Amino acid sequence: MSEQMKLKLGGKKVKGYERVLGLMFRPKRYAKSLVFEFKKDVRIPLHSMFVFFPFKVIWFDKNDNIVEERIIKPFRPFIRPKAKFRRFIEIPL
Repeated sequence: MSEQMKLKLGGKKVKGYERVLGLMFRPKRYAKSLVFEFKKDVRIPLHSMFVFFPFKVIWFDKNDNIVEERIIKPFRPFIRPKAKFRRFIEIPL
């Protein structure tokens, strides 16, 4: 028997040009969690170029189940989850 736990994660929903920048060029002390949402399931890669601190990424499916989570180090050129996702959150560490 499996139990599901609900977790509320706060973060700023990013829109427009913010989707391109994400955590890039931000000093760690000013960085906030960012939530990226998509209209359909996608499997697009991320990168951490010009992000000067580690951060955690949690990818979610359309039902808000966790698809995958990873700690990302700075200046990684190609990060792709193993499955499609509907949204993800970047959490500065």
